[in-house]
Amino acid sequence: MNDASIQLEPRSSEGSLSAQRLLGAILGFTGTGHLTFLRKPFHAQVPPGIPLTEDQVVALSGPAELLLAASLLLAKSRKTRVPVGWAAAAFFVAIFPGNIAQWQYHRNAFGLNTDTKRFLRLFGQPVLIAWALWATGALRSGDASRSGEASR
Repeated sequence: MNDASIQLEPRSSEGSLSAQRLLGAILGFTGTGHLTFLRKPFHAQVPPGIPLTEDQVVALSGPAELLLAASLLLAKSRKTRVPVGWAAAAFFVAIFPGNIAQWQYHRNAFGLNTDTKRFLRLFGQPVLIAWALWATGALRSGDASRSGEASR
């Protein structure tokens, strides 16, 4: 084994684990907000055409965020961190149409009271996706294949 292969071997760093936990805390806050004090503002992010009321969508997304939050806060081993990272990234992809709808339909919420602010916020979603993947080690070379091998 050469030195290069040793350096490429995925390992958790304190920075990525801290970033993972911070993301978990943020999702815990927003998940709680979905169910309580931020419920009405989150209505602005529900795209039209969903066969549920805005309040139902917001109420259902709260527990999903809380589950992801708990998973991010508790996952420590590589075997658990990688799938949690992919799940969080998938969640951020799934809710992106809501952010687009807020901009497209000129809906004010969370201080996003101009089209420019709502548009600029869209660029935050890829950051969240990358954050989830990086912090959990899901972006490291070979993670997808290795996590698949571990489950066989």
